[in-house]
Amino acid sequence: MRVRLAVLDVGSNTVHLLVVDAHRGAHPKPMSSDKDQLRLAEHLDRRGALGKEGVKALLESVHRARDTAREAGCDDLMAFATSALRDATNSAEVLAKVQRETGVVLEVLPGEDEARWTFLAVRRWCGWSAGRLLVLDIGGGSLELAVGRDETPDVAASVPLGAGRLTREAFTSDPPSRAEVAALTERVRDEIAPVAGRLREAGRPDRAVGTSKTFRTLARLAGAAPSSAGPRAHRTLTALGLRQLSAFITRMSGPDLAELDGVSASRAHQLVAGAIVAQAAMDALGVTELDICPWALREGVILRRFDMLDGTNGDDRSAQTSADGLGPLTTHRARWS
Repeated sequence: MRVRLAVLDVGSNTVHLLVVDAHRGAHPKPMSSDKDQLRLAEHLDRRGALGKEGVKALLESVHRARDTAREAGCDDLMAFATSALRDATNSAEVLAKVQRETGVVLEVLPGEDEARWTFLAVRRWCGWSAGRLLVLDIGGGSLELAVGRDETPDVAASVPLGAGRLTREAFTSDPPSRAEVAALTERVRDEIAPVAGRLREAGRPDRAVGTSKTFRTLARLAGAAPSSAGPRAHRTLTALGLRQLSAFITRMSGPDLAELDGVSASRAHQLVAGAIVAQAAMDALGVTELDICPWALREGVILRRFDMLDGTNGDDRSAQTSADGLGPLTTHRARWS
């Protein structure tokens, strides 16, 4: 049974609605993709609460996403939030307000679940021939890491080393000073080290993969194929290429970085911090080259949802907890009025 599914991803930088058609065992076919650049993490106040302007922008974005999903004829809407709302001290209040005013249930994903869902997406994209996979994902608020040979990783971890978060916390100038870059590099290495140790203990990977906008942008600046080449173009990021690139971009301001091919204006100011995290993670894990995967968290959520369909009536809702340990992700049943 073919199902049209809408997935709403409320991230630290972007609120992204992806609509796909698929059925169990099929490749999800993207039908539409809509993004709002809200930068929710930048709306957190000194107490760590999401401010009024941020809440207002989120409500408006979720309203638009709900209406888009309805107009697209979606059977289900799955809505989840990551680091920005996970960190907000008023998260429960905001989630209740979103549900009350839009009817959409936003589930906050734990960081380790982010890593697990992303790992699932990369495994499906790369296939079993990839062997033991190591997956790295740099978001706006956190870094997710996972390693394993199956569809469920042996180790999944999340650390608060997102590119947006570190830019706000560590840099006071644009471009950042050499002292700020050095201090952040040391901090990131220290925070990654214990997690990297856990991943190394799980076994040496046969293939290392990077996913997320940050890794795609870094790879593009290091010479990988442009987005116009399509999602199946082979793209890599080498440790040597990243070091050379980092030496170049740390001297550039956000507006200047935004002029480079492949760099989005909304995230240009975060690129230096993202490069520091990428290099520290690759060094700590002994990775000399990353393959770039176009699938990440949203695709992992979609794939898991279709895995849970019973194959007959398409209505095996997420009240189940699977034996793979991933657990259920709440599904908001689309009842459009």
